[in-house]
Amino acid sequence: MASKIIGTGGYLPEKVVTNFDLEKSIDTSDEWIKSRTGITQRHIAATDEFTSHLGYNAALQAIASAQIQKDDIDLIITCTNTSDNSFPSTANKIHGYLGLKHIPSFDLQAICSGFIYGLQVGDSMIKSGKYKTILLICADKMSSILDWQDRKTCVLFGDGAGAVILQKSESNSGIIDCDIFSDGSLGDILYTDGGVSTNGKSGVVKMAGAEVFKKAVEKMPESVYNILKKNNLTLGDVTYIIPHQANLRIISNMINQFAINPDKVIVTLDKHANCSAASIPLALAQLELTGKIKSGDILVFTAFGAGATWGAAILRW
Repeated sequence: MASKIIGTGGYLPEKVVTNFDLEKSIDTSDEWIKSRTGITQRHIAATDEFTSHLGYNAALQAIASAQIQKDDIDLIITCTNTSDNSFPSTANKIHGYLGLKHIPSFDLQAICSGFIYGLQVGDSMIKSGKYKTILLICADKMSSILDWQDRKTCVLFGDGAGAVILQKSESNSGIIDCDIFSDGSLGDILYTDGGVSTNGKSGVVKMAGAEVFKKAVEKMPESVYNILKKNNLTLGDVTYIIPHQANLRIISNMINQFAINPDKVIVTLDKHANCSAASIPLALAQLELTGKIKSGDILVFTAFGAGATWGAAILRW
């Protein structure tokens, strides 16, 4: 028994902030941002638009895509770093918005690797035999934890949400494998300078950019190579690789390491920047909308995030 993705959804807030807009408030330029990141714009949520609202909208799209009823869902997992409140969980709030019966819901935090972690947890829950249909949401309002005068970080992130419906599969389609990792000794290369139990504030993003880049270009390709080898697959078997959408230089480095056709690697960060946990499912939802994914295609996801966390997953569509 395996679990498969039967529906995808994505949501981006209405407000778009371009690189040219940022030129007006901080010492940066469109050329500087594009040359270093590949980003041209990001979506920013309204003041009264919360992470739970982003996730809820992505969830509605995923439910419609899967052609299921809301009451078919028997578990909600929400991967986020920017919860509306310390409690209740963002998943619990989305549960309320959907008006669901008394099914479980919980948040999972693995930063930019949230989708990979969420797939592992969701797949395990389905394989346990206790759950049949899981709503996996990844949502982040990164704009709420940025220092908008720090040009090294504020240009990198945006707000958004992606969601998938996971369901039990008796066929050969579905999640083949997930590998997830972490290294707590790397906690100081990307973090927020606040928290409930430290100073009672959310804090803002602080990043040692060179170190994050170095680890990302090491761990993401490594995790892909290892998971393919473990499952007797090669890069030639892979139809699409959907990496975490953080920086085009990281993705380009991976393409060069793999020596593969760039068309195999999905890139959407130019239009929405780094939406943290939401980046991969957003890219997946956009890819599915193109109609380019076919039954039997092999997809690989990989990510690296603060913590540090990283990992990879393979599935057969």
